Amino acid sequence: MTRSEPDSDLTRARMPADVDAPDKVAYGLTFHQLAIVATGTLLFYAAWRTLHDVVPAPVLIGAGVVLGGLVIGLALGRRDGLSMDVWLLHALRHTRTPRSLSNASVAADTGPADWVETPKSGRVPLPAPLRLPADAIDDDGQISLGADRAAIVGTTTVNLALRTPAEQAALIEGWGRWLNSLSTPTQIVVSAQPVDLASHGRALAAAADAQPHPQLRAACADHAAFLADLATRRDPLRRQVLIVHRTAAGERTPHTALRRADDTARTLSGLGVSPRVLDGPAVTAALASAADPYRPPRPGGLAAPDAVITTAPSPAPTKKKRKTS
Repeated sequence: MTRSEPDSDLTRARMPADVDAPDKVAYGLTFHQLAIVATGTLLFYAAWRTLHDVVPAPVLIGAGVVLGGLVIGLALGRRDGLSMDVWLLHALRHTRTPRSLSNASVAADTGPADWVETPKSGRVPLPAPLRLPADAIDDDGQISLGADRAAIVGTTTVNLALRTPAEQAALIEGWGRWLNSLSTPTQIVVSAQPVDLASHGRALAAAADAQPHPQLRAACADHAAFLADLATRRDPLRRQVLIVHRTAAGERTPHTALRRADDTARTLSGLGVSPRVLDGPAVTAALASAADPYRPPRPGGLAAPDAVITTAPSPAPTKKKRKTS
């Protein structure tokens, strides 16, 4: 007979959900919102002092009401988790960003190539240079970010609902100790990606006939049918957790980020997860999956930019000699 563990050892504390919310300065507004309102007020005051002798007062008052509505909407409005002014700034940058990018270096004013048919009206927009934050990925998994370096740790998740209260408290305490030990920029990325069970089911169905025993063939075919049925009825997802360590400003040691990633992997291994420091091919696959999560990873990894890709030569056809009697 087992005795239930007491809940008195647990330390419960309320944490507000808006810990990152900016402080309210006056009238329930933040400093950023007050700056927008003050700017609109100064613009209206300057327009009034300049135009009150030329433009009738009702017209200026109506324009002030419209301007006040725009300023209040700009200060208090939010969209997609951003304030309205920041959102409009991002929208303006997006409209002015080139739509076509190229990883090849573009000269200052080379113009289109000779084989490009230039239309009579307008000019052909040349692709802008593609500037990525990462320069290269080493074999050990370190990402070169100009003068900085970064390393990635891939880990699994743990289900707290299946743990006892004491185990939950121990896991949360260990997680808190790791968070308190961080002294450099660290990013935790949690993403859910689709799983292609249909291809796994087809591979199992094709391999069923090669099994040496009838029961193995039956089990393989049954599991292939189960995967095919699950892929038809559900949309399975897999959860990916990546922890990115980056060197701090002023650090020039080449393996600092990798050493921090090793420390993180050793620390998190005691929390019931399976962390591992990603090597070069794994980092490349993780970045490619983050850029296009709906495309399955390519087998064998990606070729290096300077690698020469060749195919195996096809065997020469053999000519059969005809016997003559």
